[in-house]
Amino acid sequence: MKRLFLAGIAALATITMTDAANAADIARRQEMPIKAPAYYAPYNWTGFYVGINGGGGWGRSEWTNVSGSSGGFDVSGGLVGGTIGYNWQLGQWVFGLEGDIDWSNIRGSTSSGICAGTPCETKNDWLGTGRMRIGYAFDRFLPYVTGGVAFGDVKGSVAGFGSSSDTNTGWTVGGGIEAAIAGPWTAKIEYLYVDLGNNNCSGGSCAVSTNVDFHTNIVRGGINYRF
Repeated sequence: MKRLFLAGIAALATITMTDAANAADIARRQEMPIKAPAYYAPYNWTGFYVGINGGGGWGRSEWTNVSGSSGGFDVSGGLVGGTIGYNWQLGQWVFGLEGDIDWSNIRGSTSSGICAGTPCETKNDWLGTGRMRIGYAFDRFLPYVTGGVAFGDVKGSVAGFGSSSDTNTGWTVGGGIEAAIAGPWTAKIEYLYVDLGNNNCSGGSCAVSTNVDFHTNIVRGGINYRF
């Protein structure tokens, strides 16, 4: 009887110790520290950048002189060039200055009105802008509005007479969106309205002193590298 009692005590002690060990092991597993998620720093747009851009333009031109007008006619073509700029980010607002210079082949001609029988052509060979940009950053996406000065040549040509080209200064306004794509690289697409005013084509080049008006809409994409 005594032996049976001692055996029961030993079995009970074994079960109790086993349960305690299991409980301690569960407690240790439950108390294991959880790894904190990696810190994700928001994107910052501040800094210099350079890039390339390219796209197309379409717009209108009109020739006017003492004899009347050609009426408005279409001009269109492509353009490609380079960009340089700087951004300052304050909170989510981004303020920047940007300049670009593009080779352009925006052109068009008409044989209407004062140009009847002697086709008149308007052409833009190069185009540059200097603009402010104001954007609101959604981390890696930056929608923005932009505006400033535009400059470029306006060339008027009359078949059989000659041509006249002036460098004009005008204005531009537009908007776009830029996105960070990888490392220091960003990509953008933008729209600009450009008005370069009038070129006065002299009588020696255009038969009669004539004002050549030029304005265009531009849609272009670009790739920038940020420093």
